[in-house]
Amino acid sequence: MRKALAFAAAAAASFTTAALAQDITVGVSWSNFQEERWKTDEAAMKAALEAGGAAYISTDAQSSAAKQLADIESLMAQGVDALIVLAQDGEAIIPAIQAAADEGIPVIAYDRLIEDPRAFYLTFDNVEVGRMQARAVFEAQPSGNYVMIKGSAQDANADFLRGGQQEVLQAAIDSGAITIVGEAYTDGWLPANAQRNMEQILTANNNDVDAVVASNDGTAGGVVAALTAQGMEGIPVSGQDGDHAALNRVALGTQTVSVWKDARELGKAAGEIAVALAGGTAMADVEGSIMFDTPGGNSMHTVLLAPVPVTRDNLSVVVDAGWIPLETLCQGVSGGPAPCN
Repeated sequence: MRKALAFAAAAAASFTTAALAQDITVGVSWSNFQEERWKTDEAAMKAALEAGGAAYISTDAQSSAAKQLADIESLMAQGVDALIVLAQDGEAIIPAIQAAADEGIPVIAYDRLIEDPRAFYLTFDNVEVGRMQARAVFEAQPSGNYVMIKGSAQDANADFLRGGQQEVLQAAIDSGAITIVGEAYTDGWLPANAQRNMEQILTANNNDVDAVVASNDGTAGGVVAALTAQGMEGIPVSGQDGDHAALNRVALGTQTVSVWKDARELGKAAGEIAVALAGGTAMADVEGSIMFDTPGGNSMHTVLLAPVPVTRDNLSVVVDAGWIPLETLCQGVSGGPAPCN
């Protein structure tokens, strides 16, 4: 996966298409719109499709794997030429990939792995995201009791992240400097579930917790809520996605890092790849495409974009990139890090 970073710049740029996309319709199946970032992804995706002359239609599975299968059937019935799927459950979605393949409709597994080589996998390097999360927390707290709040057990990204985190922490665990005192998957990536998990772990350990490696900004928000209720806000906590609330927590000092995955670049790439595949471009010919060996033993055509860890040391990067307004980043912050000082 590391060598995939060499392709990130190319992948974030425009992808060439085999032909103009007149009369192409791309269907997008979203797992849910709970998380702030998906609307950002969608806007970039729509813009890329419009630029390619393609139409956009979408469905929201509302966190239901069963509804997502029905949604994809509906999109296919409407005559889509390509599908972009943010899978609620990477295993349960396989019959939909089979149905699309039977109809000759290309599928992009968007952000989350679908274990089927007939899908094109587009995401950020999630193992590296996990490394970045653990590095930032470890730098802030190189010893003590750690808690690992993971993502959904139905999402392969949760284990990719956890694997990267373990790589960074393993030596300190082996030496005894770090002890993992609690670990839990977060059903549906829901902040409320992460908060409940964290509350239970705090109770089981009499609040003797020094750091939390949380796998995204939603789960980090749940963790911070649980810590705040116990007067423990400010211990190192990780996240990812660059959610506005999380970046504000970084500025406030209640979250250590949010690994920023610029959803605008991912959405743009998805739109451009969808147009290319619908126009007849082979997966191997998509710009920046490499082969990726999945945990399930499949080899998939993949583009991996490069993430950026955002801490108090480089908060200006997200403002300079137009990702978040200065006033939103710095709300409630006084005497904080640049640019909130």
